[in-house]
Amino acid sequence: MDQRHAVLVVDDDPSIREMLAEYLSERDCTVFAAADCGQARELVAARPCGVVLLDIGLPGEDGLSFARYLRERHDIGIIILSGAGETIDRIIGLEIGADDYLAKPFDLRELHARLKSVARRYLRPVVSGVTAAQHTAPGSRRLSVGDCRLDLDRQQLFDAAGQEIAVTAMEFELLRVFAERPNRPLSRDTLLDLTQNREWDPFDRSIDIRIARLRRKIETDPEKPRIIRTVRGVGYMFCRPD
Repeated sequence: MDQRHAVLVVDDDPSIREMLAEYLSERDCTVFAAADCGQARELVAARPCGVVLLDIGLPGEDGLSFARYLRERHDIGIIILSGAGETIDRIIGLEIGADDYLAKPFDLRELHARLKSVARRYLRPVVSGVTAAQHTAPGSRRLSVGDCRLDLDRQQLFDAAGQEIAVTAMEFELLRVFAERPNRPLSRDTLLDLTQNREWDPFDRSIDIRIARLRRKIETDPEKPRIIRTVRGVGYMFCRPD
């Protein structure tokens, strides 16, 4: 199954689940549906998923709590759906790391367009079982990231021993942008524009969340980062010795 075409709909309204399943299935999406967060957790654990369409007002655990759970453990697209349409819901959703927000009632064509846009941000080629030593094609474009190597052609990250470090499409794009602009402070707005072609919202923490993940993968001590440093009042800077 192609993960980018797999959509999980989490909504306690069966009519909405059925409507979205029917509409998206006719547009080359594989749709799974859950009525609550418990069912949704089981589906996410068992099946690959590219984007989650997530209602806020769910019975038991609410959608915002589940969005936080998803963002901490998975790098998949999250579009929050809310019947309230209140600014506070959008703010909290962005703070948690949701990719987009759509108030009910929504136009299905708009939802589909936003879904495709979010899915593209997470798309990267999958190349398994290849080490840096095995990929030595002439003209291969590589960038140094601390002790790691970023292969621009294969969209892979390798550690000092030549073993691949798993990164998502968004993480790869962030590393590419940083590595191509060393020793330059980059704002969150600039990073979002260069990686996702969208503007930063003051409440959007998606960049911070992904940088925290990258630090755990490439820094010797993620609590005291030396490669991707925070520039207070500005954003972040990729540090590379001249």
